[in-house]
Amino acid sequence: MENYFATQRDHIFRNVEVLIYVFDVESREIERDMHYYQDCLEAILANSEDAKIFCLIHKMDLVQVEERNRIFNERYNELKTRSEPLKITAFATSIWDETLFKAWSSIVHSLIPNVKLFESHLQNFATICEADEVVLFERTTFLIISHSTLIEHPDAHRFEKISNYMKQFKLSCSKAHSQFRSMEIRQSNFAAFFDILTANTYIMNQLRLK
Repeated sequence: MENYFATQRDHIFRNVEVLIYVFDVESREIERDMHYYQDCLEAILANSEDAKIFCLIHKMDLVQVEERNRIFNERYNELKTRSEPLKITAFATSIWDETLFKAWSSIVHSLIPNVKLFESHLQNFATICEADEVVLFERTTFLIISHSTLIEHPDAHRFEKISNYMKQFKLSCSKAHSQFRSMEIRQSNFAAFFDILTANTYIMNQLRLK
């Protein structure tokens, strides 16, 4: 790895928009991990100083539940110190729950240009449609790009669940040699519409029926 960084350093780190670095929370070679990480940061500073830095502290499911917050905060604080003068954002992740989805969605959201204006338009759309919630998904991964929620919702993990359901349904369509395009769900007092918005996005519109 050292040789790769030495010979390809300028090529790898030139014009970087985002660096995502994954740490194994159970690693027994923390100092080596930090050494490689700081090598990357030095290259970022030299070649792409405006890049956004994200760290995933991964395999958190292997840590006892009561210890997770403490260990994550300790690692995050250490990373912030070692990353100076660069600013970083860190996420606790696991492949067994919604944490990876949340992390990747946050990263995608941070890369959207003029995101505040984008969110404002989405909120206006929700208001015009009298929707309770409008959600924009990236078409391939079903990661959340943005959303507008006009009511208080009790399920903080609903986006991750919806994304997972839609990916499974799309996979089922593929197995049946069909291409998923849209979906409509109706109950007596509820409706949800899922459709293509652009070449790269799906939109979900959720509303209560009067």
